[in-house]
Amino acid sequence: METLGVALGSRAYPIHIGAGLIERADLYRPYLKGGGVAVVTNTVVAPLYLKAIKGAIGPVTQIVVPDGEETKSWQTLNRVFDALLKARCGRDTLIIALGGGVIGDLAGFAAATYQRGVDFVQVPTTLLAQVDSSVGGKTAINHALGKNMIGAFHQPRAVISDVATLDTLPDRELRAGLAEVIKHGFALDAAFVDWLEANVEKILKREREALSRAVRRSCELKARIVAADERETGEQRALLNFGHTFGHAIEAGTGYGTWLHGEAVGRAALRADVDDVAVRRAIVAAVQ
Repeated sequence: METLGVALGSRAYPIHIGAGLIERADLYRPYLKGGGVAVVTNTVVAPLYLKAIKGAIGPVTQIVVPDGEETKSWQTLNRVFDALLKARCGRDTLIIALGGGVIGDLAGFAAATYQRGVDFVQVPTTLLAQVDSSVGGKTAINHALGKNMIGAFHQPRAVISDVATLDTLPDRELRAGLAEVIKHGFALDAAFVDWLEANVEKILKREREALSRAVRRSCELKARIVAADERETGEQRALLNFGHTFGHAIEAGTGYGTWLHGEAVGRAALRADVDDVAVRRAIVAAVQ
């Protein structure tokens, strides 16, 4: 296991990266206050990993919602609140977001607003979530007029990225996550792009060492920007949105779920007809 830090003063938190982490009780223990644990997950991830979480922590309130981008809605958020209230979860409850970016955003927003804010831990199970949405504290649900328009900045207490969960990830989801990894390199680290070009086949074959390095470097790059610009008011944090404006437009225009988020960002930011060397050198020069 490797551990990085997101330097945000009193809101600082660790990012743990490795294989077999999801069932390690010691990684959750520092955030258990005795008030119980609620795990928010979906119908795809729950059968795969919910048992491991329960084995590490003990009894939990299980909140299982449908899979898909459509889940980021007021209706599903209210389902989460209903479950928390029925279980009499108080302010000392820890919410665990177990799943991809949709679950992380939904559970994080629930944590930010339930009883004016409770702690939560991100346990991302997709490559896209491990390298992007689980880090930075951006939580939200979608609105008919725009993606992620209703949300809050609410930093997790920790991120537990178990790369072994990527073994069960569909190839399409893995490639969508890889597009976000490449985007980080284009925006912030040309040498990382060179490494990715040399190791892309190992990543696609899900070799643990290559996956862990890709996740670690992406998190290092994002954590550095988040620490400097937590609420996206400066130019550097805007770099992390490279490709996202048009990517969100593609998702909205084609209907949420038609294109995966990483696919839309990849099409917008990494178009095949762009000279990749010139683009990445220009972007990196702009931030140095």
